[in-house]
Amino acid sequence: MGDCGCGHAAGAGPFAEGRDLVEFVSQAHGGALRSQPLQGGGLNTACQGCGAPFTLVTFVDSCPNCGGVHAVSPPRSGDSANIQFAGSDFCLE
Repeated sequence: MGDCGCGHAAGAGPFAEGRDLVEFVSQAHGGALRSQPLQGGGLNTACQGCGAPFTLVTFVDSCPNCGGVHAVSPPRSGDSANIQFAGSDFCLE
């Protein structure tokens, strides 16, 4: 993927994947973005760790079943297929 024009290298920033995306969104705008609500009440998804269904209601959110941290970036927040998982060992600071 090419440079998105946001000052981050290809594969970083809002178009990163996995843990890199979760870390990026968690830290974006001084951490203010992580708790902002998603439009439309959130995105229905299944936890990529344990498989339990849940709704991602903020840009960074955790599975209520196992605590697995997931995120989606603003430019990709219209589709639950873009939700990324940080891995089972990731903890928000």
